[in-house]
Amino acid sequence: MKKLTIANLKKTIYYLKRNGLRNTLNAARERLSDTESYTPESFSKEELDAMREEADGWIREAKSSGITAPFFHVLVPAYRTAPEFIKELAKSLRAQVYPRWELLILDASEDEGVLRALLDACSETQEISLAAGSEMQEIPLAAGNENGETGEAGRATDKEDASLDRLSGKVRYLRLASNGGISENTNAGLPFVSGGYVGLLDHDDVLTPNALYEMAKAILAKNPTRGEASGNPRNATGEEKRSMSQAPLVLYSDEDKWDGGARYYEPNRKEDFNLDLLLSNNYICHFLVMKTELFQELKLRKEYDGAQDYDLVLRAAARMLDGGETPEQRVCHVPKVLYHWRCHVGSTAENPQSKRYAYEAGRRALQDFSEQRTWQAKAEDLKHLGFYRLRFDGVEELLSDRNDLGAVGGKILSGNAIAGGRMAEDGSVYYEGLREGFTGYLHRGVLTQDAEAVDLRCICVQKEFWPLFEEVVGVPYRTRDDMDRAYFDARTLPEGADVKALSIAFCKALREQGKRILWDPEMACRI
Repeated sequence: MKKLTIANLKKTIYYLKRNGLRNTLNAARERLSDTESYTPESFSKEELDAMREEADGWIREAKSSGITAPFFHVLVPAYRTAPEFIKELAKSLRAQVYPRWELLILDASEDEGVLRALLDACSETQEISLAAGSEMQEIPLAAGNENGETGEAGRATDKEDASLDRLSGKVRYLRLASNGGISENTNAGLPFVSGGYVGLLDHDDVLTPNALYEMAKAILAKNPTRGEASGNPRNATGEEKRSMSQAPLVLYSDEDKWDGGARYYEPNRKEDFNLDLLLSNNYICHFLVMKTELFQELKLRKEYDGAQDYDLVLRAAARMLDGGETPEQRVCHVPKVLYHWRCHVGSTAENPQSKRYAYEAGRRALQDFSEQRTWQAKAEDLKHLGFYRLRFDGVEELLSDRNDLGAVGGKILSGNAIAGGRMAEDGSVYYEGLREGFTGYLHRGVLTQDAEAVDLRCICVQKEFWPLFEEVVGVPYRTRDDMDRAYFDARTLPEGADVKALSIAFCKALREQGKRILWDPEMACRI
């Protein structure tokens, strides 16, 4: 059962004002029926030491092959951050079992509170110096990791990749001349990074000790012979460049919420990249890692502050789509909780109303994505803050606008619950048994999303694929005459037809044509 807190009561009152009594009662019943217990993964010293040894092996193997193992620049914009938050954040980086990282604190505070907290968290320091040609002070902190290993100071250049070759992490501090907001403050760190990957971490959150280890492992798994060359790609051979091009451009992990003490809760177990789920909410969120060159190209946009990460991921997906790449192949999901999202009174995680502007910015970012693709759709808020829908005039207009879709399917209702709809290739039904009025895990039961298969009893197919439908299903595609939408008339199927098997077979044929299949829970048929 969910813990009763003042924050939850405030959320409930706001939800009541926004969505009415009936929806609020349904939401309350659903939350109270959730009895899942959760304990985050923990590691013994022996397990952490084994990870360190394995990571060191990756680095030695890469070096002997003449390449560079993955390197991570973790960017953290700070502004009047509580000292204990900075200390815990820095500690979480120093505890990383994968050593090839640097933490860049980009501080826009008017005083030295953040710096003092950082110096306190990292015992070994060097003298303060001015970064040449910048408006910022750079204070390299040869802090090393929790094992006491220290790395070199200074930053990498095209001519000198010493910082990319080191075997231990370091912390760096950059004082900003003014507070430009979260996007501009983060972008200020871009001149100080090169190669590898950029990771985004909020100033009051922490990483698990295996976070960068798992990211590096995923990168190497995608490209085991070359790893992800973190040196300058301009110096790579043609074969190396081709190998690099297949490495992930974006990686993300699962996450949970944390009260700053011993309580961890509401784990967010995410799906692999799912474009239409992303078009309903920023389910990718934390921990987000992006190829440095791509991040430097896209940057964060100030006008979307509060939803800058969502805007960034949408534009990264758009860039892949427009470049003829498949985001499903270049975006990697690491299915482990690697990020603890701290909840306190001022955080979005604990108090959504504290940053209402962030959800409005998210809706605008989604609208911008749609307009850039010339879709005739309007981004709308759903009942829960931070969740959206791209509203087309109808399913026919949706299919007309989106040539990436082969079909749209809805849910099958039996009595008061879902009995069919989105399916996996093995025929299992997503959200099976979910009652009407309930939204499911993280509200996914009411969100648009891509599917491996949808049920033929509630499907609309692009007209160009009607011949394929007849070839696979065995009957012509005919629309129902008792509905105002172009649903397939499942009554034309032969008696005793295996609807589930035919649904899976047809949808597989569509996906083999390079088409997505959209599941839309607002479409519904009863059986």
